[in-house]
Amino acid sequence: MNRKSMRMLTVAGVTLGAMVLTACNPTLRTHGYRYTDGEVPEIQVGEDTEATLLATLGSPSVRGTFEDNTWYYITDTREYLSYLRPTTLARRVIAVEFDADGVVTEVTEFDASDSRDVNYVSRTTPTRGRELTLLEQVLGNVGRLPTDQLGEQENLPGGAGGPRRND
Repeated sequence: MNRKSMRMLTVAGVTLGAMVLTACNPTLRTHGYRYTDGEVPEIQVGEDTEATLLATLGSPSVRGTFEDNTWYYITDTREYLSYLRPTTLARRVIAVEFDADGVVTEVTEFDASDSRDVNYVSRTTPTRGRELTLLEQVLGNVGRLPTDQLGEQENLPGGAGGPRRND
């Protein structure tokens, strides 16, 4: 190899190495309500209302499922590293409860240490009918006649159904 091709090979190798190393760089993503570290939203119990919270904090991330008078502002920071499952670095949930008049009655703050893992049920719900093999799915309609060859009868699969006009 001559000197020029050796230099090109070196530049290509360094460029490829830099691209591989930057692909392994973790990416941080923040989801939900965003505020700076250390900043605690000023929510005054007994003074703030739903309208004032909407004006200062915006709409909540989630409203209570069972109690509609509870709003949740959720912040979640995750680290993504190439193809691996993301890791949750920080989670902060501010729960705001309102009375019947829409006035704040309680503010509770949760973090990642308050979270619990949910075990999903691995069972599946059986469906009615029979299961088709791949070959039956691919060749299932072979040999079936189209509707127009059956005299355009009413209410056949693929037909419009209902009475037909004779024009």
